Amino acid sequence: MKEIDEIKECETESSIVAKITMLLAAKRTSLAVLRTGIAILTLPFSVVTVLIATSGHYEFTENMLFIIPLMGLNTVLVVLSFYLIFRSMRRILYQDKLIQRLKDMDEHLVKSPDMADQGNLDELTDEAL
Repeated sequence: MKEIDEIKECETESSIVAKITMLLAAKRTSLAVLRTGIAILTLPFSVVTVLIATSGHYEFTENMLFIIPLMGLNTVLVVLSFYLIFRSMRRILYQDKLIQRLKDMDEHLVKSPDMADQGNLDELTDEAL
């Protein structure tokens, strides 16, 4: 009977590790979305910077036909980037909570180094070497 309990415990631990691995993959995807949102956010600022830097070479009122749609597109890009950034941040926090719950379910799982104090971190590094 003791062997059966050990087998069930191993299966449970391996299923928890598999779930954590899946959540970490989803977290990497959320981080990629965050990086994309930040990259999209830089585009409108770059365009406005170029327009301001070259404003001496054109008349603003003569080019309103081009500037107004460009500013509209910039606004859409800023809104899209904020949406992507906030959505990915919310998902990352949610995934972190789920990972922590799974880690709390099994006390045999090793605590992550960011949760260990400095003394334990040194011991972990020495053991790894």
